[in-house]
Amino acid sequence: MAHYLIFLGSTRTSTPPAPARLGERVSKTCKRLLSSLPDTTAEVIDPLTLDLNGPFKPHFAYAKKAVPTDLDALAGKIEHADGYVMVSPEYNHTMSPALSHLLNHFGASLFAFKPSAIVTYSMGQWGGARAAVSMRAFLSELGCLPVSAMIHIPKAQEALSDDGQFVQEQERWESYFGRTLGQLTWWAEAAKAQKAEQDPATLSPTFNTSPAQRNAPTE
Repeated sequence: MAHYLIFLGSTRTSTPPAPARLGERVSKTCKRLLSSLPDTTAEVIDPLTLDLNGPFKPHFAYAKKAVPTDLDALAGKIEHADGYVMVSPEYNHTMSPALSHLLNHFGASLFAFKPSAIVTYSMGQWGGARAAVSMRAFLSELGCLPVSAMIHIPKAQEALSDDGQFVQEQERWESYFGRTLGQLTWWAEAAKAQKAEQDPATLSPTFNTSPAQRNAPTE
């Protein structure tokens, strides 16, 4: 059984101009399509259900007995998931602050050696494509390498209903989503199979003292 986490990169509940939490529609669509695959489950990670309002402190910076319950539970989910779908609107030509803030709470070791898929959306014609460019670098550094195919949804308020169904041209939309999700599931299955053969940490150990452990030798 493969399990995927879908990170919803929006905390906006106000309207206008956009329908409240347009990203919910996108996340529901991704969950529906992934869950329709054999032996596959998916879960939406909604930042509004997490308590992240205090001063920023990542999960790995806490003493084990002092980690907030929300962070610790999500860290476990991240570690055990087979892959990730990152859903984001576009803010100033980059990913949403809500998504980056959420992901920055966790170290790359939890995401490492697993794939991710980039899904962006907008009310306009570009579908958040410019945000996706910056997300590639961010997710690569996080360790969950994004697959080459991406999903961009222009005029998402017209393309998707409140429950994540395609309003029209269902077959074309499902084919479009399917290309990206197909790459995601293929790489996830390949990574899982290879991990069973060889622990990736033996080839690329996680640094556990400071980021300088990955630096080139210097005099």
